[in-house]
Amino acid sequence: MSVIIFYEKPGCANNTRQKVLLAAAGHTVWAKNLLAETWTAERLLTFFEKLPVAEWFNRAAPKIKSGEIIPEQLNAHTALAMMLAEPLLIRRPLIESDGRREVGFDAEVVDAWVGLNKKPVGDLESCTKGHGVKACQ
Repeated sequence: MSVIIFYEKPGCANNTRQKVLLAAAGHTVWAKNLLAETWTAERLLTFFEKLPVAEWFNRAAPKIKSGEIIPEQLNAHTALAMMLAEPLLIRRPLIESDGRREVGFDAEVVDAWVGLNKKPVGDLESCTKGHGVKACQ
């Protein structure tokens, strides 16, 4: 099984469910606080490089939900600068294992990469809190 470095927002229900799936598959999960990590543009880009800029963002971040930031209108340089200034904008989790880095938790991708014992039902990335509840940050 793999050792997985898992950058999360502590307290995020989806990140907790994702870690449980990985651990249940026999992986060792080292959880790290994504918001407290010291990031550089170069390091973040290693997680994002295969994806369009708009897919780098945490869609539950208040500035995105409010429309203050529109990821589809940003270039890579601007997006990275915004994320370095405000890590809450970074899509999570960031996952690292065996020299590979990924962003988000697409169960099919994760299963093909490191293996999962069971595939989750439903979306494990979208915030599960309703609109009437204080947003996750």
